[in-house]
Amino acid sequence: MNHYASWGRYPKSSPAAIFHRHWQDEALPEGDTSLLPFGNGRSYGDSCLNNGGALLDMRGLNRILSFDRCTGILRCETGVLLADILTLVVPMGWFLPVTPGTRFVTVGGGIANDVHGKNHHQTGTFGQHILRLALQRSDLETVMCSPESNTELFNATIGGLGLTGAILWAELQLRPIANAGVDSETIRFSNLDEFFTLSSESDKDYEYTVAWIDCLARGKSLGRGLFMRGNHAAPQPTPPSPAKNTRSFPIELPFPLVNTVSLRAFNTLYYRKQLGKVRRAITHYEPFFYPLDGILYWNRMYGRQGFFQFQCVVPTHSAKEAIRELLHAIAAARSGSFLAVLKVFGDKPSPGLLSFPRPGATLALDFPNQGQRTLDLLNNLGTIVAAAGGAVYPAKDANMSGEHFRLYFPRWAEFQQYVDPRFSSSFWRRVIGA
Repeated sequence: MNHYASWGRYPKSSPAAIFHRHWQDEALPEGDTSLLPFGNGRSYGDSCLNNGGALLDMRGLNRILSFDRCTGILRCETGVLLADILTLVVPMGWFLPVTPGTRFVTVGGGIANDVHGKNHHQTGTFGQHILRLALQRSDLETVMCSPESNTELFNATIGGLGLTGAILWAELQLRPIANAGVDSETIRFSNLDEFFTLSSESDKDYEYTVAWIDCLARGKSLGRGLFMRGNHAAPQPTPPSPAKNTRSFPIELPFPLVNTVSLRAFNTLYYRKQLGKVRRAITHYEPFFYPLDGILYWNRMYGRQGFFQFQCVVPTHSAKEAIRELLHAIAAARSGSFLAVLKVFGDKPSPGLLSFPRPGATLALDFPNQGQRTLDLLNNLGTIVAAAGGAVYPAKDANMSGEHFRLYFPRWAEFQQYVDPRFSSSFWRRVIGA
């Protein structure tokens, strides 16, 4: 397997050179070849790829530099995984302020994509909890950036897709917890209207909310699914322990396991997996936040051609109608997804110039790569999102047009001023033409 592929394994990419970074004082490689930092390759499309250019493999910068267990302030190098942070801090009563759906993301990648989690409605994005960072550029000495110092460059780097330079280290503020448990409820809902009602009722009292939906359901059942909400658990006599049965998808298949028949069967069974309408449990944080991390290399199930992930956000005023239209288009194309996730973002603006989250509803799905058929579906979905005034997430994209990118991210020209002259990516050249 190409160790410098994206998680979706599309498009294929051949970097001209790989430079492994291990020390903060290493100079950037000389020459004219474009550069791009590479973390753990968990972006789905081509934002982490630099076809024909050079990649800076940042995983060797993997040291935790300091942690104040009284204040929860942690400083670490860019290649540290979120999993490494959790291993250290959870036993001390601390947790990440924001986490995406996998803990196998580097801190640098979390900043570059301004990742979000199930608690965006209360806490915002990962970048909003970064206190300061060190940025290595080709045209300047290493620059210390924070909300108070070199603010414009800091704001461009948050969600900046690795294009403003190489982040060497960052300092972030963690949040306190009583133990490793999450007190959660899973509620079966019948349609899209019920989802929005549950979300509105839950956002005040629950820090974490998200829903799985059956994207093949139609008619009165359109948007049916399972709504999950939870909070960090109160002190427990015996806190829950992590599962020990992590599995690995064994081989790279020549064909995808995902098809209309398997999807319909899975979605029906998953929707009916709990007997009652509501199930409450106190579980370890891992299955609540990272259900897919229990299966290593799960992306192999989509076959050698890889897959596309599509994640969009549509504004609050048009959310219900736009999500309904998107689900109709997906069901009509018979190209549904096992992993269809729906959530409502809050009004927690990030400083990032290209940050993706904004008030509204976000929908994320995976589609096996079926060539032009899939590209046509993605173009259709992107057009629906653009017409609704929404955006598609660059970290999950391998297809959006330059026209759509400029609509989705109106501050792109302002951001472009802060792109390092040596840095580029396959994604950036695709949407900007530079």
